[in-house]
Amino acid sequence: MKIHNVAQGSAEWHALRAKYFTASEAPAMKGASKYQTRTELLTQKKTGITADVTPAQQYIFDKGHTTEAMARPLVEDMIGEELYPVVGTEGNLLASMDGATMLGETLFEHKLWNESLVAQVKAGELEPHYYWQLEQQLLVSGAERVIFVCSDGTAENFVHMEYRPVPGRAVQLVEGWKQFEADLATHVIADAPSIVVGKAPDELPALRIELTGMVTASNLKVFEDSALAVIDSVKTTLQTDQDFADAKKAVKWCGDVEEAVAAAKKQALSQTQSIDDLFSSLDRISAHARETRLKVDKLVKAQELLVKTTIKQKAEQSLTDHIAAINKTLGRVTLPSVAADFAGAMKNKRTIASLQDAVDTELARAKIDASQSADAIRLNLSTLAELAPDHAFLFNDIQQLVLKANDDLVSLIKVRIDEHKKAEEQKAEALREEIRQQELKRIEDEAKASAVIEPTPPASPAPGRAAQSAPPAAKPVSVQTPATNLQAEVFDLEALIKAVAYGQAPISVLAVDWEALDALVADQGSQFSMAGVRLVKVAA
Repeated sequence: MKIHNVAQGSAEWHALRAKYFTASEAPAMKGASKYQTRTELLTQKKTGITADVTPAQQYIFDKGHTTEAMARPLVEDMIGEELYPVVGTEGNLLASMDGATMLGETLFEHKLWNESLVAQVKAGELEPHYYWQLEQQLLVSGAERVIFVCSDGTAENFVHMEYRPVPGRAVQLVEGWKQFEADLATHVIADAPSIVVGKAPDELPALRIELTGMVTASNLKVFEDSALAVIDSVKTTLQTDQDFADAKKAVKWCGDVEEAVAAAKKQALSQTQSIDDLFSSLDRISAHARETRLKVDKLVKAQELLVKTTIKQKAEQSLTDHIAAINKTLGRVTLPSVAADFAGAMKNKRTIASLQDAVDTELARAKIDASQSADAIRLNLSTLAELAPDHAFLFNDIQQLVLKANDDLVSLIKVRIDEHKKAEEQKAEALREEIRQQELKRIEDEAKASAVIEPTPPASPAPGRAAQSAPPAAKPVSVQTPATNLQAEVFDLEALIKAVAYGQAPISVLAVDWEALDALVADQGSQFSMAGVRLVKVAA
């Protein structure tokens, strides 16, 4: 962490904050802030313009600073160490700590007393609005814990909890800022939203009818002309929040007209039973008002659905494009399905601006999830390339494997390779055994054939020189001179065959080619060594 020597609240501090993504902005970036939407934060970072602080807000800020200073000694007594305000940065992230110990292993964060937060502290479970700020403070500073305090500066109203990094949240925070930075580069500032209040159509003159067997007084004609003209002027092309608000107001207004006409008609009927012109006019007004009301009401609902559908489809396409771009970098594997609840995000949102912000926040969350999954897959692909460069054929289920935890994948790779090597060794051993059996059979067959065809030698054979049948016969030797030479004697035929099978002796010796065997002895002398064969002294 790089420490900056600036006083919190000073002009230099504000200028420094503008260059970084700050801890107090982290909740808004994650779409969890109670005071600022993610879209508003994007606009603020894009323009560099922050909202003016109202007197009421300044009062709360000042009170918060005062109570923080009062609470600091209470925390110092509690932990037995002094606390110092610190402003630090790490990469593009900044955190302003209310206090930190000299070695920096403990931080202090203070919030003004409020019952909702007090309940959270007592339960030891903070809302995202609070814990994302703490996670960034811990990430930037490298501290082990934060003493999180909610108080009014007195010991009587003072609650605290110890917050430590929650596994996985720091990664989510970093990925969130990466996505925010990417969105910031393409962010388009929308027109400033206005407070939308629906406007009802023009007021009509009060309808008055008096009857005494005949119509004695009525402004029905003026009322009818005005009513029909105003009804026909109701706007049915809805695009903006203002249009929707006006339309909803018009629906109510048309309903009021219907009720007024019905009331006037009822009043007239109480005075007379039949005046065709009067009733015809009243019926026309009422029917036209009803028709327009139903039409506009349906239009409002249809247009609202269209707006929501359009926003949702654009977000879905953006997520699809993001995933497709990632998949291009992953080679022959792809990301798993990335969940995004755009419909749920739009619930209870009454304006186009709030709908768009909710969907954009959910889109950012889904993109972050996709990017994190991609990073995990890339790590697993790297592990496979490192640990199994010559055994790729063992991992044809790579699409499923790359979704595993890296530790689990490492273990699985080692197990598969070990099993493969054992299987290959077993195959090699089986092949060697097959060759050995074949050679034994061939030698046995040759020995039998030799025993039938060859005549009995005229002289007694020397020990150790037998044919290939058991026991081995020795080659006849001359004893005419006292001189001696070395020659081979096969005393363990099975051992000799194994030596051939393992590549330790040439296969030619299995035919008991005496000349070849003697040549080896003559060449190597007393250094001659071969499984199943030993040197014996014979007359030269």
